Amino acid sequence: MRATVCELPDAPGELEEAWRALVAHCRSARSELVLLPELPFHPWFGGAPAFDPAVWEAAVEAHARWIERLVELAPAAVLATAPAVRGGQRVNEAFVWEAGSGYRPAHQKHHLPDEAGYFEARWYGRGDGRFEPAEAGPARIGFCVCTELWSLDRARAYGAAGVHLLATPRLTDRGGDRWLAGGRAAAIYAGAYSLSSNRSSATHGGMGWVVDPDGAVLAVTGPDAPFATVDVDLSMAEAAKATYPRYTFDPLPAR
Repeated sequence: MRATVCELPDAPGELEEAWRALVAHCRSARSELVLLPELPFHPWFGGAPAFDPAVWEAAVEAHARWIERLVELAPAAVLATAPAVRGGQRVNEAFVWEAGSGYRPAHQKHHLPDEAGYFEARWYGRGDGRFEPAEAGPARIGFCVCTELWSLDRARAYGAAGVHLLATPRLTDRGGDRWLAGGRAAAIYAGAYSLSSNRSSATHGGMGWVVDPDGAVLAVTGPDAPFATVDVDLSMAEAAKATYPRYTFDPLPAR
């Protein structure tokens, strides 16, 4: 499967130009799966410590408009997150989009920071707590949205559930090497590819990546190369589950 990761800018005007370049890249690279950053279609609102209903609604509307444009990336499946209201609660919802079925909710972000620059817990709730695999074409996917990357027990459980890919849409600062280290560890824990895409701006650090099931870095993005496409071998992820160190893990407790 040809998988594309990226970094996209915050500013709406810059996003439009970057989007056109991403579409052209994906067509040229024959992408089959595209991972976008976390909440990619509206300037980051969670840096404000107080919830603002008008800003939230603007973010919801912006994402709805842009999701209609995901067809521009077809035939690739698209992974990302969007602000949503589910069961009366605001959530940061990971989704899978495919041309045949459209938008499908897949996961609600559960691990939320609450500190300067990232007051997420004040803007949306912890979601339903479910970490269940999603499907995109032949790929079985486990979402670990941004901060969730550090909960390595989630990666291990996804691996036990047979995922091929860990998808980590991010909105993180400039400490990219630390995040990449987390992605490599998660890939090894799960025996799955780790894919991540991030925002890029004065405060957000970019650096998307593709890491193989044994932690080898296959590609990273940067200012001069904001998109990267890699052939990921789903059979390699299937075989990795039975190799070191995965076979040494104790069985997961029954839920």
